[in-house]
Amino acid sequence: MNNWLLKLKKATYNTSFMYNLRMIIAFAGTAFVPYFMGQQLMTIPLTLGVVAAGLSDIDDRFSVRIMNLVYTYIGFFVTAASVSLLFPYPVLFAIGLIVSCIGWILLGSLGRRYATISYGCLVVSVYSMLGVHLFDQWYIQPSLLVIGAIWYGLISTISFLLFPVRQVQDKLSQCFSSLGNFLFSKSNLFDVDMTATSYQDSMINLSMENGKLISIFNDMRVTLLTRLKGDRGQRDTRRSLQYYFVAQDIHERADSAHIDYQKLAKIFEHSDILFRFQRILSMQAKACNDLSDSILHRTTYQHNQRFEHAFKNLRYSLDKLKSEGKYDLIWVNALFSLYQNLKSIDAQLRNLETERHITLEQSKHIENQLKDDDLKGWDDIVIRIKQHLTPESVLFRHAIRVSIVLFFGYVFVQLTNIQYGYWILLTALFVSQPNFNATKRRLRLRIIGTLGGIILGYAILFFVPSVEGQLLLLIISGVLFFDLRSKQYAQATAFITIMALINFNLDGLGFEAALPRMIDTVIGCALAWLGVTFIFPDWRFRRLPRTIQRSLEAQCAYLENVVSQYHQGRNNSLDYRIIRRAANNTDADVASLISTLATEPDFDPSQKTLAFEFLCLNHTFLSYIAALGAHREKIEDQEVLNLLDQALDDIRGALLKDEMPDLTAHNMLQTIRTRLSQSEDRDSKSLIILQQLSLMFSILKQLSNLKQNLSHARDDQSTELASL
Repeated sequence: MNNWLLKLKKATYNTSFMYNLRMIIAFAGTAFVPYFMGQQLMTIPLTLGVVAAGLSDIDDRFSVRIMNLVYTYIGFFVTAASVSLLFPYPVLFAIGLIVSCIGWILLGSLGRRYATISYGCLVVSVYSMLGVHLFDQWYIQPSLLVIGAIWYGLISTISFLLFPVRQVQDKLSQCFSSLGNFLFSKSNLFDVDMTATSYQDSMINLSMENGKLISIFNDMRVTLLTRLKGDRGQRDTRRSLQYYFVAQDIHERADSAHIDYQKLAKIFEHSDILFRFQRILSMQAKACNDLSDSILHRTTYQHNQRFEHAFKNLRYSLDKLKSEGKYDLIWVNALFSLYQNLKSIDAQLRNLETERHITLEQSKHIENQLKDDDLKGWDDIVIRIKQHLTPESVLFRHAIRVSIVLFFGYVFVQLTNIQYGYWILLTALFVSQPNFNATKRRLRLRIIGTLGGIILGYAILFFVPSVEGQLLLLIISGVLFFDLRSKQYAQATAFITIMALINFNLDGLGFEAALPRMIDTVIGCALAWLGVTFIFPDWRFRRLPRTIQRSLEAQCAYLENVVSQYHQGRNNSLDYRIIRRAANNTDADVASLISTLATEPDFDPSQKTLAFEFLCLNHTFLSYIAALGAHREKIEDQEVLNLLDQALDDIRGALLKDEMPDLTAHNMLQTIRTRLSQSEDRDSKSLIILQQLSLMFSILKQLSNLKQNLSHARDDQSTELASL
């Protein structure tokens, strides 16, 4: 008996299992309750209501969750009722379609919860078009859609009450899992066989992993913030907050760079030192993944005892290098700084699970604050919406593009009277994404998934003629759609197609609907492709210079804050965290933009090479700042402080104003190098600062030149924008 209870407890820790169980209950209710009532046609809107509600579900604290559900139900009913009432009047319907589409998408500018609800309302609007003929009275379909949504909301809320911290812990687990991937990527920079090409590939991969990690950190911050607002001293929430801060601190230390890795590989290619650093980074990556599993399965993290032996041998190798005197002291000191950084990461991981550490860190100090980005009132709402009423806004372009695509889809359906034509609109809505590359990828996956779903759906309708069997398969298809929608889009599309065919078969039209579904999918994909290609084409507005400038401005602000802390003392205040997050966010934006631009039709191959060079250098420069930030502490050496201040001015001038440092800066760099070569300088903090400044200035000119070259090459976009 105890064995079964233990297995049941472990099953509740499996997020995927619990989520699928929730969806099974939701779809079982919408499938079999109408069946037992003898109202099988009701299954269609009830099931679609569950799907729309599932797509609109968002994690939040209990009070806000209830409010979100109310907003969602009102939005669903108003949207569905508007479709039913305006459907007989094509002109009014077309106007309403454009206005509502733009309005719902722009509502997303108010925040994540509003974006999610508005997307659900858009989905409901097209679902309502598909089922407008099912019932005579206008209010029946909207009511059933909302009832389906309420049924899902009830199950979702019960699940939340049973496991209130589940979502927080899942996201926290993702943080450390992504952090582990980042550390694995970082360890590739210590490859002794590194070439120029492999170095660039490793840096690009590291930048991409950094972008993914920053995105997860941002989601985690929002989740924690909303929970902490309603927190009443819950230990799990406070504990999760500390884990989040530890993950951020590890990231800053792991992202820091104390050395030029390409030169490092050449200088120490016949030494064991690089292998030892690479091994420890790999072990720390594994430790982060182990910690992720511990959080996910609610077990105690056990720190690997081999770390002690690995660090002991690394320290022995470093001491041996220093005593031999074969290598430049600058490089040896940089390796010692890196060693200290890895030791600090090890200390964070080793002490994370100790009760003393958790208790001490749970004090309500200013360091434990998070920036609140929620709406502050009507003025804030107006400001946020106004900010997006311009073609420069990705959201505005997406709103106009989708509304025009849906309008032309509707006109096409009206003119051709094509069978089940509103699937065209549904396909166009699901496929259309804010950027060209994402839309193009979804087009292919949507067509493949639909074709696979039709083939399987035909087989199901033929070999499983009973209503009961088809309802069971409807439930399975719905569950698999939700389980796969964020992992395997083609497979998810196949299962939602099967569900659609079974739904239509309840109306006696299953076999007839299969071929039109395929044709409509192809037409909808074609409309989406035309929209993203010709309506506010994304690459015209993705001005690389503007994104680069924002990133460099954020990095200079980050450096300025770090420099001030060397004057005043270490401070993990909210302001520091915000500035550091902004620098990492903009760096991730550069990585995302360049990787996307490289796949778009008008990107010059020569500019692509320059862009990836800039991507590597930009992240390298941020890593040099992060190393300064990781070691920030008040110092008394006035000469070093003066050098820091002068360096900040020169870096700002070079990166923001395209002014290369003058003779004073050149002399300063010579001073830095002289100080670094002096073995009698025992101030390790000063040595770290001098080393990092030397590294920054070594790539400053190249970084500035790349920025200017990319800016000049993309100047013609301003002319294109003005001509639109």
